[in-house]
Amino acid sequence: MNKKEISTSYQPSSVEQKWYKIWEDSDCFSPKGDKESFTIMIPPPNVTGILHIGHILNNTIQDVLVRKARMQGKRTLWLPGTDHASIATEAKVTQMLKKEGIDKKEIGREEFLKHAWQWKEKYGNTILTQLKRLGASCDWSRTTFTMDPEYSEAVTKVFVDLYNDGMIYKGERIINWDPKGQTALSDEEVIHREISGHLWHFKYPIKDSEEHIIVATTRPETMLGDTGIAVNPTDERYQHLIGKCVILPIVNREIPIFSDSYVDKEFGTGAVKVTPAHDPNDFDMGQRNNLETINILNPNGTLNDKVPDLFIGKDRLGARKLVVETMEDLGLIDRIEDYVHKVGHSERTDAVVEPYISKQWFVNMEKLVGPAIDCVKKGEVKFYPERWTKTYYHWLDNIKDWCISRQLWWGHRIPVWYKNDEIYCGITAPNEEGWVQEEDVLDTWFSSWLWPFATLGWPQDSKDLEKHYPTQDLVTGPDIIFFWVARMIMAGLYFKQEIPFSNVYFNGLIRDEKGRKMSKSLGNSPDPIDLMDKYGSDALRVGLLLIAPQGLDILFSEEKIEHGRNFMNKVWNSARFVEMNIDKTINSDISSIDSKDFDITDKWILSKLNSTILEVENAYTNYRLNDAVKSIYDFVYKNFCDWYIEFSKSRFYGDDEKDKIIAQKVSLYVLETTLKLMHPYCPFITEEIWSHFNDNKMLINAEWPKSDEKKINNQIEDEISTIMKLISSVRNIKANFSISPKKEISLFCKVDDNTSQILKSYEIYLERLVKVTSIETDKNISKPPKSTTIVIGNMEIYIPLKDLIDINKEIDRLNVQIENLKGRLNAVNNKLNNKQFVDNAPDDIVNHEKNKKKRYDTELDILQNNLDSLI
Repeated sequence: MNKKEISTSYQPSSVEQKWYKIWEDSDCFSPKGDKESFTIMIPPPNVTGILHIGHILNNTIQDVLVRKARMQGKRTLWLPGTDHASIATEAKVTQMLKKEGIDKKEIGREEFLKHAWQWKEKYGNTILTQLKRLGASCDWSRTTFTMDPEYSEAVTKVFVDLYNDGMIYKGERIINWDPKGQTALSDEEVIHREISGHLWHFKYPIKDSEEHIIVATTRPETMLGDTGIAVNPTDERYQHLIGKCVILPIVNREIPIFSDSYVDKEFGTGAVKVTPAHDPNDFDMGQRNNLETINILNPNGTLNDKVPDLFIGKDRLGARKLVVETMEDLGLIDRIEDYVHKVGHSERTDAVVEPYISKQWFVNMEKLVGPAIDCVKKGEVKFYPERWTKTYYHWLDNIKDWCISRQLWWGHRIPVWYKNDEIYCGITAPNEEGWVQEEDVLDTWFSSWLWPFATLGWPQDSKDLEKHYPTQDLVTGPDIIFFWVARMIMAGLYFKQEIPFSNVYFNGLIRDEKGRKMSKSLGNSPDPIDLMDKYGSDALRVGLLLIAPQGLDILFSEEKIEHGRNFMNKVWNSARFVEMNIDKTINSDISSIDSKDFDITDKWILSKLNSTILEVENAYTNYRLNDAVKSIYDFVYKNFCDWYIEFSKSRFYGDDEKDKIIAQKVSLYVLETTLKLMHPYCPFITEEIWSHFNDNKMLINAEWPKSDEKKINNQIEDEISTIMKLISSVRNIKANFSISPKKEISLFCKVDDNTSQILKSYEIYLERLVKVTSIETDKNISKPPKSTTIVIGNMEIYIPLKDLIDINKEIDRLNVQIENLKGRLNAVNNKLNNKQFVDNAPDDIVNHEKNKKKRYDTELDILQNNLDSLI
């Protein structure tokens, strides 16, 4: 046993720094041995990222799984890394250069990339360093960056292979365009938000007629690119107009009226303006009906020279206003409605996204979809919670080709070269002169979909790849189920012919107490480093996981982290008590103790411990990590600390030497086993406590506990549960009647013969803990006068109060308390019965009053029952 005593209070900062250095210096995080492998790949955070509270939850869950697997003796690898994050990083570097008075376009691509790499080297590993504070037991020697040379080779090979397999092509399509970032976006990179706007109803004059046809739009500026009007072929109102033309206002271009079954004749006027270059559905109609495609936008969102001179160079929103004013002057506005609709925004820049006709590179997803669906349906890949499979299937059933080109400089440049009309795609550039490489880079997700195997040396056949692919678990957020999870499954099956992982755990989103998403703008997102400084990393980890049901959103408050800290202090103090009260030569080996020599409370705590191990293992199997930590928490608080240590104190200080040693051994055994169960959740404090009892082996490498089901005794657990309830009830009664805890009392118990035997067998603990000096039992016993009653199950237990308190004085005291409490309860009821207060006061104020009412009602019942027992 370590000779240095456990200090009086736990100081997280010094302990955390000490142990993380020891673990790293001792090479604890690298995979060892040739046993069964357990591998997790960290979802690579952006190099632009800093730690937020969502990272804490996600990475704590991963670390819990990894540390448990390591203790189970598995060859364990948690591989860390970062993602180059094309759009976000390019924006950061551009912004930095702008502050220095440097224009990105003026310095050119090569010089810009030098600045980008310098920025990455300076800031790119910030978040990984912060994860060390959390206790993340990653193998940092394998840290991977998605633009590392070896990784980039894998990305290039994948592009070339898919190109040669006929699955990558360049085509003109309607894509999502970010005019601020000036790049294409995939559908998954567009966030749709409800916006309050307008719906303008415009009148388009029919050529050579006095008639008009009315169309509606939320984007008036796009009318400048209209090339047709569509109606449903079955709509009787417009049959006479099909085949005719309208004169497009402002532009004065003739455009045809045609029929297309896409048009919903019940929606609006039943006539739709068609702008093939600026709406995906219009593009499809344009293709079907041979309409001209006129792109009216420049890449920066201003209008180009395909519009009348008045509008050239105008920003799209300025052009919108000008179009409406011009249509108003022409008398061609039928009406304007207020209209709430969803508008796409760039996930990265928050700019309103434009549907935009553009030549881009795409992956044909047809061959990739089927296997990705089948492996989940067959249960080869399981989702936790299972409900996310429906979302997964829906997306794959409706998948579109993946737009993989981005008009950026930072990223993997597309390995395609052009020479006149020739195109060359290859791992390396062509040898001949005159070839010019494609300017665009690949979508960031095109590199990260290879993460489970490219990090292990693929396409080379490495030992790492053999040992650690497929991986076992992926922990991620459901918001990237399409971006990343589905595509990794596709890539694994296509390039490795194996699933990339067996289990996907989708952690929930952390919200504030009001249910709002955490954000800088709301000021409701706490800095995790501040929380770790204040409470310690273990408290933060445990506090979060205690409130994190599988896959459900979490309502965060600092109070929950305080619960984590309180738990850490409880464990620390209980370990300190054990250390101070056991002989320094005692070890935790209880295997040599004859079962008949165990005290009944020893058998109980060993039964509860083994039941807890079973509960924890079952929770892990079902990825219910919050249930696992709750089982441990309940065992430590409600069984070991609050009861077993209390039961054992008299044995620690007693004269029976053999019983004393058994109590000490059992206490140490239970403490050490509990530390093992706790270690994945709170590694620092458990390692520190463990070191005071074990000189040689670190807890991080200790053997994971297995349940000994022979030690589980449900009868003893039930009996002691009853005794604990009785002791608690007696303590409450003494407190309620202001009776000294040291005052001796008698119990009169109305119980059957079996329960009578149980009470008698635990009489020694009732005497030690609540000073019960006599117990009378009978199934027909009568309630003594001036007694209070305890009801536990089928038992009725009476405590005579006549000799314990001044009855009349106590009646007076209780009456005063009851009247005071009734007054306070009446004031609360008046507030809650006031409709104006309930309707107008903030919810938290109303809830506070409701909680006060519940508390007062409960207190009043207790006081009234106490009074009734004295009359």
